[in-house]
Amino acid sequence: MPSIIGIGGIFLRSTQPDHAALAAWYKESLGIGTDWDFGKAFLNRDMLGNDASLIWSIFKDDTKYFGPSNQQYMINYIVDDLDGYVALLAERGVTILPDRDDSEYGKFAWIEDPNGFRIELWEPKKSEEE
Repeated sequence: MPSIIGIGGIFLRSTQPDHAALAAWYKESLGIGTDWDFGKAFLNRDMLGNDASLIWSIFKDDTKYFGPSNQQYMINYIVDDLDGYVALLAERGVTILPDRDDSEYGKFAWIEDPNGFRIELWEPKKSEEE
């Protein structure tokens, strides 16, 4: 059965006109620097010993990536079979958003919880070795 197998990212929406100021606060106050513009990859291993990462990123307040809501953060969940998981969620009556993306990083879909909170689902690309 398709399932969520991890958390792939935590995305924050800055309410400040200059989201670089929020990134600077996180760096200066919490020591969370960025590997690229306003983002950091935390590398670790999953319970099976596989390499895994969690992406932390700050988005501008006017980002469209969070959808039309005013939510201040979005969580990205890693799934093992995106198409199968989305089909399962549809059977359960979960709101499936029409957006889909297939990129160099893998496949993405978005859903909403009962409060209209946008959630990102991600099936990473399989490595060439698999």
